[in-house]
Amino acid sequence: MKTRFLEGRQCQCQCHTHTRLLLSSNTLESCASMENVMGLLRIKVKRGINLAVRDARSSDPYLVITMAHQKLKTRVVKKTCNPDWNDELTLSISDPNIPIKLTVYDKDTITGDDKMGDAEVDIKPYLASMRMGLQNLPTGCVVSRVQPTRQNCLADESSIVWENGKITQHMILRLNNVECGEVELQLEWIEFAGSKGLGTQDSKWREHTFTKRRPWEQRHLFALSSGSKKLRYI
Repeated sequence: MKTRFLEGRQCQCQCHTHTRLLLSSNTLESCASMENVMGLLRIKVKRGINLAVRDARSSDPYLVITMAHQKLKTRVVKKTCNPDWNDELTLSISDPNIPIKLTVYDKDTITGDDKMGDAEVDIKPYLASMRMGLQNLPTGCVVSRVQPTRQNCLADESSIVWENGKITQHMILRLNNVECGEVELQLEWIEFAGSKGLGTQDSKWREHTFTKRRPWEQRHLFALSSGSKKLRYI
């Protein structure tokens, strides 16, 4: 699903380097100081598995991801408990210790949207693998494996893998506070020129990888750095 910027405007806070970004399809609201941003985390929300029934026989599920002031959401998939979202949502990361929370809702046009479970995305093992500074591994090489424990929401073993010149993590999360349901995600880390980074790559590498980003993510970085009062992208 293609994501578009609708508007970027100056944040109503004391720091003049902050910029608030509003996106149409994932409803991202971010307010980040450029010099504190470590990088971007691209979360591909692939699908929901055996989600709870909230209507007569099915549900109209969508997923919301929050991290501090940032909030993103997928599209609504109607009349299914096994939605294929395949939506990409991108967070700007300043502090990896801030929890990333995921909540699934059933869209209801008459009453309020019903919750269908929640989970937390633990990115620390993934960032630890990124900090190893690995290069030129064979595609498909498993860098690390993360086991499900009581401290995470993993439903099964999660693999951190080198794929086509980058490291990604595939995971299936078990939803809490609901009778059933899982969500499949993929994580990808993106650094850019001017970001703090994770301490493994130099500025030349970040400049090179800027061209590999989605066009709207390049505009995301431009908006963060420019402080423009009004930016429109259609």
